[in-house]
Amino acid sequence: MVNDVSKENPRKEQILNASLQIIVQKGYDNSRMDDIVQKSKLSKGAIYWYFKSKKVVFLSLVDYWVNRYSAVLNHIVEEDKTASQQLRDLFDYFISEYEKNPTVFKAMVEFWSLAGRDQEFKDKLQEVYAKFLARIIGIVTFGVETGEFKDLNIRLTAMSIMVNIEGIMWFTLFDPHGVTAREYIETITDFILAGLIKKSHRGEKHE
Repeated sequence: MVNDVSKENPRKEQILNASLQIIVQKGYDNSRMDDIVQKSKLSKGAIYWYFKSKKVVFLSLVDYWVNRYSAVLNHIVEEDKTASQQLRDLFDYFISEYEKNPTVFKAMVEFWSLAGRDQEFKDKLQEVYAKFLARIIGIVTFGVETGEFKDLNIRLTAMSIMVNIEGIMWFTLFDPHGVTAREYIETITDFILAGLIKKSHRGEKHE
């Protein structure tokens, strides 16, 4: 698994950032190591020193971004806040990341496509989403245990929340017809929390 690449090796980060641009521009099937060489402005030997093939580059790219997001997600879950505020922070984090760099979300669409026909990418994404789902399960479980949330199917609820966060990627593919990704997320967040929070807790200020 790729660790904090920016601190560990700036050159490796340079390669992975270049590969992100390439997979969005050309897709996996149409991209070549030579494209990554050109985009990164490094030598072919430098690329192959770190990555033995195109597949290894792109599998490492998934790890790279997962690790960049994980530190913040862990902080959200560990903070001394109500479960509903943790969910709000979670949704807000992803929409803020989308607004700063939608390229990452476009790349994830390509990785989804790859997972449908390549076992290694399928295994990688299953690993990623299992960890993400576990974080959401932890938040929902906390809400139920503290009495803030209704007694519900925790895993199913967490899966529904994850799917709605993934809906941000829709905005990288289709015309939103005047709706912004932030409007979508804020509305979905309100809908989800309205269905989760007990009536006795509604109207309370969650900080």
